[in-house]
Amino acid sequence: MPVKDVLIYPHPLLKKICAPVEHLGEEIDSLIQDLIDTMVAAGHSVGVAAPQIGAPRRVVVVDVSHSKLGRDDNHGLLVMVNPEILEREGRKVSREGCMSVPDYTGNVVRAESVVVQFLDREGKQRVIRARGFEAVALQHEIDHLDGLLFLDRVSSLKTDLFRRKKR
Repeated sequence: MPVKDVLIYPHPLLKKICAPVEHLGEEIDSLIQDLIDTMVAAGHSVGVAAPQIGAPRRVVVVDVSHSKLGRDDNHGLLVMVNPEILEREGRKVSREGCMSVPDYTGNVVRAESVVVQFLDREGKQRVIRARGFEAVALQHEIDHLDGLLFLDRVSSLKTDLFRRKKR
């Protein structure tokens, strides 16, 4: 499938609450593959949500296994349809970035551990517990489905938002 352009903030679609997926089929499978291809092609991305590529549906993909922060504690490639966070434990501050906010990173408070329920690519109901960097990535991507960006979770735009260095 083709790699999709990632919408950049302040695109209005990034602030919309996404519609749940009613049934899995060819359309959703194509969307999932577009998400995977877009994430992989970015080279540095550990996740992408459907609204970031212009599809306001509750679908995300996350894979922290190739990141030094997540390679030792992860579930591999996670395809999540209609994900819902059931539990949150602990609290940690970490620096986040986003392909939809390419010029900035920010300090964000997230749960250290989450339990997430979702449908996988085959439509099987799954529940997983994620910790550390994978938990942060999941929370970040699921936020996109509710029209939230990491910018919405930065406590102080003056002290906790940072301009990215140009590559």
